[in-house]
Amino acid sequence: MPSAPKKTATKAKAPAPKKTAAPGISAFNKPLTPSKELAAVVGAEPLPRTEVVSKVWVYIKKHKLQNPANKREILADDKLQAVFGKKSATMFELNKFLAKHLK
Repeated sequence: MPSAPKKTATKAKAPAPKKTAAPGISAFNKPLTPSKELAAVVGAEPLPRTEVVSKVWVYIKKHKLQNPANKREILADDKLQAVFGKKSATMFELNKFLAKHLK
């Protein structure tokens, strides 16, 4: 009875390293410049995306802009309305609006 042919071992290729903006800086930590509308909320200096989101949430909580009946909804004041383009937004939409205002 003939035996099945032996499979030869193959080496798996290592994945190519990902390219980043600068060594040691990830995309989340790369400082981005806010638009003038967003700068009214977080300041004009370049910040990493994670800090921008944190500062926006500090602003929302400081000014009590969460809907008391539905904490997931943000009721925009004049400054946030300039960023969102509408009177309210959900917390899930927040990053979409912020991305439009970061360079």
